[in-house]
Amino acid sequence: MIPRSRHHQLIPSERIEKSILYIRGQKVLLDSELAQIYGITTARLNQQVRRNIARFPADFAFVVTEKEFAGLMLQFATSKIGRGGRRKLPFVFTEHGAVMVACILNTPVAVAASILVVRAFVRLRTLLASHIELARKLDALEAKLTKHDEKITSVFEAIRQLMTPEVPEKKGRIGFRLD
Repeated sequence: MIPRSRHHQLIPSERIEKSILYIRGQKVLLDSELAQIYGITTARLNQQVRRNIARFPADFAFVVTEKEFAGLMLQFATSKIGRGGRRKLPFVFTEHGAVMVACILNTPVAVAASILVVRAFVRLRTLLASHIELARKLDALEAKLTKHDEKITSVFEAIRQLMTPEVPEKKGRIGFRLD
């Protein structure tokens, strides 16, 4: 049974899946999304992460660059810095980082939400693997059709050659000739 507080309802895993971004070749969650999932403020989450920074190597969490953040602001229509929006670059967390956040928060809601986060990452990994398998099968089918196309083309060429009438060679007259 997943414990729930009165004020916090767990976010559906489908919403978590939609919140997962792809940055630097990794699937990640923004600190603000993860804070919302765990039922705390973004400032509180980042404070706990900074206090326990040794638990978050670069493959668990990292701060996005200004260029990456500008792309995120365009994507999510976030307000400009200094106009009520974020004042610092956000942390992003990989699957392992999201679980580690649950460990440092150590609340029933964080533990239950971390299970949902892990399931969302696993589901995305499964979907990605099925897409890779589908692409592999599609490539094999395309190669097979290419071979068939070559054979069909050669058959059509042979038929065209059979359809063109042969021009008879000029033969000399049959019989005995006296010169």
